[in-house]
Amino acid sequence: MSLGALVLRYAAFAAVAILVNLAVQRGALALWPELLPAMVAGTAAGLIVKYVLDKHWIFFDGAKGLAQHGRKFILYSAMGVVTTVIFWGSETGAWYIWGSVFAREAGAVVGLTVGYLVKFLLDRRFVFTDAQLRLRGAA
Repeated sequence: MSLGALVLRYAAFAAVAILVNLAVQRGALALWPELLPAMVAGTAAGLIVKYVLDKHWIFFDGAKGLAQHGRKFILYSAMGVVTTVIFWGSETGAWYIWGSVFAREAGAVVGLTVGYLVKFLLDRRFVFTDAQLRLRGAA
């Protein structure tokens, strides 16, 4: 796979995870209008979707068995703590500054975008260390 194709695939998967995250947040806010529980629910849903997509279609990770999957998912989640701080800070900041749903969701998209860029680098370095990116023309 070329670097350009990998970037496009990763961006598409990030967009899917962002949409899942925001959809779950909206559903949670409809049930219980508190931002923090909605952000936690959305983050958890997006995390699971993004892990499955990244594992199989970005890093082509061949790990098998519950122990290996569990270890990788824990590491993947740990790397997500750093990026979640970026995302939640951006979303919450936009909400408190502008006080609208549009601003909150725009802040979430900005924070998730920056967070996913950082997360790719962390995941490649610390989580999927034995996986092959399979890039054509890359050193």
